[in-house]
Amino acid sequence: MTFQAFTKTITAALCGAALATAVSAQEGAVLTVTAGDMEHTYTMEQLKELPSSSFETETIWTEGAQTFQGVSLKDLMDTLDVSEGMIEATAINDYAVEIPMEDAVSDGPIIAYANNDKEMSRRGKGPLWIVYPYDSDVKYQTETIYSRSIWQLNRLAIK
Repeated sequence: MTFQAFTKTITAALCGAALATAVSAQEGAVLTVTAGDMEHTYTMEQLKELPSSSFETETIWTEGAQTFQGVSLKDLMDTLDVSEGMIEATAINDYAVEIPMEDAVSDGPIIAYANNDKEMSRRGKGPLWIVYPYDSDVKYQTETIYSRSIWQLNRLAIK
């Protein structure tokens, strides 16, 4: 084998391995975030590596107080260095809502990946659910806010 043939073989193998890794990461992805030509995919493990937030609140969809844990919308936007625009949140079934960037504040909504210390199944509104701390402020107890509380979330696009 010539050196050139050897180099081509190694290059092809490395490219194939990189592509397989990228495809594998996308297959395990639970959330894709796009802003312009930037795209980030997150597995559940990667989301759990980000700063975690939790709060207890009642919701109109559950009974009694629930404890939610996840990544605050603000922390995720800060991680991506995004501070302007409208957030379009889309669920697995393509239901979509718009969330103004002004909602991405400290002590605001989180992208919950756990409810009462358990990961959420699709039947249980998971694996991701945007939850606001409804009990913390009456401004979070409106139809507008409830409509932004999208479950089975799998995509965010910054417009």
